[in-house]
This record gives sequence, C-alpha cells and structure tokens, in this order.
Amino acid sequence: MAVTGCSQCIKYMLFFLNFIFWLAGGVILGVALWLRHDSQTSSLLMLQFEGTQAPGTFYISVYVLIAIGAVMMFVGFLGCYGAIQESQCLLGTFFTCLVILFACEVAAGIWGFINRDTISTELINFYDVAYIKAVDPVESPSRQAASKVLEVFHETLECCGKGDDNELFTAVRVSLCPKKTNPVDLLISQSCHTKLRDLFSEKLHVIGLAALVIAVIMVFEMIFTMVLCCAIRNTPAY
Repeated sequence: MAVTGCSQCIKYMLFFLNFIFWLAGGVILGVALWLRHDSQTSSLLMLQFEGTQAPGTFYISVYVLIAIGAVMMFVGFLGCYGAIQESQCLLGTFFTCLVILFACEVAAGIWGFINRDTISTELINFYDVAYIKAVDPVESPSRQAASKVLEVFHETLECCGKGDDNELFTAVRVSLCPKKTNPVDLLISQSCHTKLRDLFSEKLHVIGLAALVIAVIMVFEMIFTMVLCCAIRNTPAY
C-alpha cells in the first residue's frame, strides 16, 4: 500500500532532493570537464622541458571529479526511482551508495585540505627549473627550450619572473616577458609564483564550495531516506 499523510510528503521531498542531487552530479561533471579543458591550465600542464612533463596532480583531481559527477547522476536517478516506487530495496541500495559517496567526499576533502598547495608548488618548481636554464648566459638548445617554456607561462598568466629576479634574468627580460596593451607599452612585472598560487587557489575554492553544498544535500537525503524506509516498513499491506 502507498504511504499517506506526512510519509507521502517525505516521499516527494526525497524525490525532489534526489532530483537536485542528480542535477548537482551533472553540474559537477560539467565543472570537471571545464577544469580539464580550461585554456590556462591546459596550456601550462601540457608543457614539457628536457623530457619532463609538467606535474599532472591537478588532472588527477579533475578525473576524480568526473567520476564523482557520473556516479552522483546514477545514484540520484536510483534515489528518484526508489522514492517513487516506494521500494525498500532500491532505497536501501541508494542509502548505501550515499553513505559511501559521503565518506569518499569527506576523505577527498581532508586530502585536498592537506595537499591544497601541492599543485601550485609542483608547477612553481617546474617553472623554476626552466627559469634557471633560461637565464644561463651560455647559449644552448636547452636554454632555447627553457625560454619557450617561460614564454608560455608568461603569456598565459600575464606575469614575468619570480618577483626577486637577478641580473641574469634582467638581461633577457625583454625577450621573455609580455607587454601591457596600453600606449606606454610597459613590460608586465607581476610574479609568476603569485599568479600560479592564485590560479589554482581560485579553482580549488570553486571545487570546495560545490563539495560543501553537495555534502549538505547528502545529509538531508540520508535523513529522509531513513524516515521513508521506516514509513514503508510500518505501512500495512492490504
């Protein structure tokens, strides 16, 4: 027999929350794909210098997000169908998946907080390796390759140098640094270290905010699922 009264209200509320959860999964998937194909990050993370690829830790996080978004869409559909059908089996499966997802999100949040500076630090170290070679006064193929790497950093981030540049860098600065698009045509002088930290800090804030909203939705879904399962169990069958 179908649930009635307050239990029916909870049923439709759970359906609505699951629909929001399904939409949130789509948003997470979309944001992850945007982060994967973002022109700034792609330009930097595809760089190679002396056979070494730019650190790809950021992409690992993005691939995890893509997987989470896809799983959320599946779990959200499962919850919607289970709520409408008033199926204890489907709702139990949905609740189990929800708990696992919530635990994974908490673990990912803790890992992300501990390693929040890892991505920018790895890219800064990659930049510094190319920087040291680019200011080498001895002309070589390695120096030319390093200069090209720095040019990509500088053009992409609209920055120049590390902020505490020495005389060697000053000598090659004109050829490596982009120019401002104003009549004075001065060289851009912002530190690339600062720009790299700001770039990934902004993206991590977006991910963190999305994770917080989803965690709140998950908590409400788990509560409503337990209440609805109890209501279905206690509803007499005719």
